[in-house]
Amino acid sequence: MTVQSASLPMLRLATVLATVLALAPACVLARTSDRNKPMDIDAGRSDYSMDDSKPTTLSGGVIITQGTLDIRSTQAVIHSAGGDPVRAVLTGSPVTLKQELDDGKAMNAVASKVDYDLKSEIVVFTGGVNIQQPSGSIAGERVIYNMKTGQVQGGGQDAGRVKIRIMPKNAQGGG
Repeated sequence: MTVQSASLPMLRLATVLATVLALAPACVLARTSDRNKPMDIDAGRSDYSMDDSKPTTLSGGVIITQGTLDIRSTQAVIHSAGGDPVRAVLTGSPVTLKQELDDGKAMNAVASKVDYDLKSEIVVFTGGVNIQQPSGSIAGERVIYNMKTGQVQGGGQDAGRVKIRIMPKNAQGGG
């Protein structure tokens, strides 16, 4: 396979992974300059087709970095339709996301699975979810984040309990 023929699927993959910047509620405030930095993807193996007939699969320890963003998973599966990415599913033991916020503070998220539907802009974190940011944290077995509305839902039927900690303003370093 030539470099040119491999570039289209990797461009699609880079497009979907760039949107991973918004995977957690804190990422709305994530370092905005990261989006203008190169994205580096490192995986033990990649499997993709030149069309949408099957998803692109990265495995063997996937590491995605872009500026201060650092995502690590065992596997990343990217589904496409019409040549555009429509869903990204990251799995691991666990999946970890780390990013510096614009104010220099850190955001960290951990889950066994992160399922991002690009069309609905809904991210579902499942399995040992723990999202920490300066303003507080949310933990549980299932957390759903709607990027369009900013709504975060945790726990519920068959998802166990959710634990939320909201830090006082003076503990956030914001005054």
